Amino acid sequence: MPLKDLPPDARPREKLLARGAGALSDAELLALLLRTGIQGKGVLQLAQELLEIKTGFDGIAGLLHASAEDLGRVKGLGPAKRAELVAVLELARRALAQQLREREGLDSPDAVKHYLQLQLAARPHEVFAVLFLDAQNRLLALEELFRGTLTQTSVYPREVVLRALHYQAAAVVLAHNHPSGTVLPSRADEALTQTLKAALALVDVRVLDHVIVGAGQALSMAERGLL
Repeated sequence: MPLKDLPPDARPREKLLARGAGALSDAELLALLLRTGIQGKGVLQLAQELLEIKTGFDGIAGLLHASAEDLGRVKGLGPAKRAELVAVLELARRALAQQLREREGLDSPDAVKHYLQLQLAARPHEVFAVLFLDAQNRLLALEELFRGTLTQTSVYPREVVLRALHYQAAAVVLAHNHPSGTVLPSRADEALTQTLKAALALVDVRVLDHVIVGAGQALSMAERGLL
């Protein structure tokens, strides 16, 4: 059904203005970005179908983490719509990064988790990243350093130490994703954390946390007492 045929209070734009963005479903928010459907398919139907593609994006997180090239394979998403979707995620990343840089220290673990989820949650492969922090625990930079299975042989402590020295970091937050979805740390995760903690201690850089990210969730090893 075209949006113009819906009652005024059921149209996504009017609903958002009257009740706030939180009142809208994922499909309604996505429909606002898409603006129009395609021949034979209204924008709400198109949005809902995009969210239900199990072999592709599998939900709003997967869709918004998709690249412009990935989106180009979806019928009905032209260059303008693809660009808007990619831009939305990038704006969210930058907004959270700005908050972390401007805080007087990382006083909100949840903000760190949300930021890392935006960066890593929907990756199809494992990525190991590091947040480099200054003496006040403000964000200096995020770098993705390694890809693939995380073992002590694929993540090189020397490279992590060199990047910490490059940024003159006083502390770091380690992070990686589990594409399988579970965020429970493995024995390899725990061993890697201790190896990196010992290596960074030699140059007076503290490891504040190791965050494991999965679809829709994140786990802090510090909060679990695993540091």
